[in-house]
Amino acid sequence: MARFGVYVHIPFCASKCDYCAFATWTDRSHLVNSYVSALRTEIARAVADAMPVADTVFVGGGTPTLIPGSDLATVISAIPVTDDAEITVECNPDDVTVELLRTYRSAGVNRVSLGVQSMSPHVLSALGRTHDVRNVDLAVSAIREAGIPTFNLDLIYGAAAESVDDWRDTVTSALALEPPHVSAYGLTVEAGTPLAAQPDRHPDDDDQADKYELVDDLLSAAGLDNYEVSNWARPGHESRHNRLYWNQDDYRGFGCAAHSHRAGRRWWNVRTPERYIEAIARGDTAEASSETLDADTRRFERLELALRTRDGVPVDAFDADTLELLDGMVVPHPRQPGRVVLTRSGRLVANDIATRLR
Repeated sequence: MARFGVYVHIPFCASKCDYCAFATWTDRSHLVNSYVSALRTEIARAVADAMPVADTVFVGGGTPTLIPGSDLATVISAIPVTDDAEITVECNPDDVTVELLRTYRSAGVNRVSLGVQSMSPHVLSALGRTHDVRNVDLAVSAIREAGIPTFNLDLIYGAAAESVDDWRDTVTSALALEPPHVSAYGLTVEAGTPLAAQPDRHPDDDDQADKYELVDDLLSAAGLDNYEVSNWARPGHESRHNRLYWNQDDYRGFGCAAHSHRAGRRWWNVRTPERYIEAIARGDTAEASSETLDADTRRFERLELALRTRDGVPVDAFDADTLELLDGMVVPHPRQPGRVVLTRSGRLVANDIATRLR
């Protein structure tokens, strides 16, 4: 069944991580009130234009917790949602309090994604992260005390300063918090970031492969199943919002630089908060540009996304020679006849395997 999702972008940050290429700013706090007002206006216009009721909502950034909780709650409450909607807010561990989370909860928030990245202070420093490791424990306790039903710990591996032992300690410390969901992403180098300009700090492929196998071993042993290359969850705690993207369902993005999709048409808003606020204030659309995907492109993207998940792809997504070549990396699905799925070895080279889809 097709689902509909909403993404809300919060572009404000206290500091910029060295690897981050997202549309975020550290010197725009004076725009918070105007930005929140513009969000509410853009949402109201979309609702008046018959926007579907949302099955999932994700508030990301940036750092959503830099906006007063009551203000963010008014934005979330303006979005029509189904009775069982999943509503997620990304949170910085340093900002989390029981009071803040209870305010979110009053607006329907039932999932938190906690930006942990590492549990080693020197690795956090190498990533340009500023949060205090000790606050991760406090944040998880606050999530539980506030009655938020589920949460995710977001981790990154592959920083130049990170040893395999550092990574093992991070994953072990994360598991000690008994998370129902963990995302673990290999550090990537994005053009235009400080990290991109320092080749000596770029991640090593072999090192990242070792760390991926380590995290998969530890999380699997703890009862978290890999359901997408970079995501593990206990049964029933998978991210419904992410699955909406992987299924190519429709979604609407609000805020500067936010992306939307409807029936093969993708569009995105102007990048800076100033231009976004000005466009909404004028009564104009915030849309900056768009593209419409043809049927072949949509089909390939659907297969590319599905390949990364535990559902895999139909066996005829590869020709017979390719399947033979990929033996040991792509295997028959254990529970879904007629489909194939990546093994762990295949997950390590998923991007390369995706180029062989037909």
